[in-house]
Amino acid sequence: MSAAVADAVADGRLPGRVWLYSNYHCNLACTYCLTDSSPSSPRRDLTADRMVGVAEQAATLGFTGLGVTGGEPFLRPDMVDVLVRMSEILPTVVLSNATLFHGDRLHRVAALADHPVSIQVSLDRADPAGNDAERGDDNHAAVVAAIPRLVERGIRVRIGSTLDPEDPVSEEDQAALCALHRSLGVSDDDHVVRPIVRRGRAAAAEVGVQATAADLPPELTITADGAWWSPFGPTIRDGVPDTDLLVSRTTEPLATPATILLRLIGGRPPGDDARLGIR
Repeated sequence: MSAAVADAVADGRLPGRVWLYSNYHCNLACTYCLTDSSPSSPRRDLTADRMVGVAEQAATLGFTGLGVTGGEPFLRPDMVDVLVRMSEILPTVVLSNATLFHGDRLHRVAALADHPVSIQVSLDRADPAGNDAERGDDNHAAVVAAIPRLVERGIRVRIGSTLDPEDPVSEEDQAALCALHRSLGVSDDDHVVRPIVRRGRAAAAEVGVQATAADLPPELTITADGAWWSPFGPTIRDGVPDTDLLVSRTTEPLATPATILLRLIGGRPPGDDARLGIR
């Protein structure tokens, strides 16, 4: 099985990263959130040992990296320790809204500088009003303050900008956003721009692009509820996970959903999922 995964990763049919939803609750309630996350959302968390176990099995199977998302992962007091343990197995990226990096959390997160961990921070627009309309009051100011704190501590920071393709950003606004992230110490290579996908809260708001499995990279994703085709898969509607992109309710051993995913991608040509700019 490890040879099959490694071969699929090497020839581009299967992305090398395995994603984990560490939790679903969040201190924000963004208008386009895939998982309908908020402070009142059920946690649906994976235990620390479970996340590390997934990392160990992913490495054995031939995967080459790990991703952690939520919810807001850093609401978990154990998240830094979990990321350290995971990154000792495979390089790890963690997605965060970056609004919690002050005080004791900032002190603890500095430990990640010594490990192959990058933090992908959500920042959608250079204009505070435009950014905060979708992410919450004063979000822009909190993020812009947090990024240099992380960079100064030697942590690799990426910027993730999520935009509605039906509300295109002007070239001037794009340039302003790039100038902003450069001024904060984040290079162009570490700036990712993706469209809002019409799932979760975005579906309720009728914004973003429609996406099926054919449009999304087959990135094995593990949650408390099962294994999914993509981190865009385990979306929540009325408190219940959507199942159209469910691969398997069984996640242990990891070889089980990995085998199913390999069978599902079949003869799919490498890069055939790149049409929406998600990859």
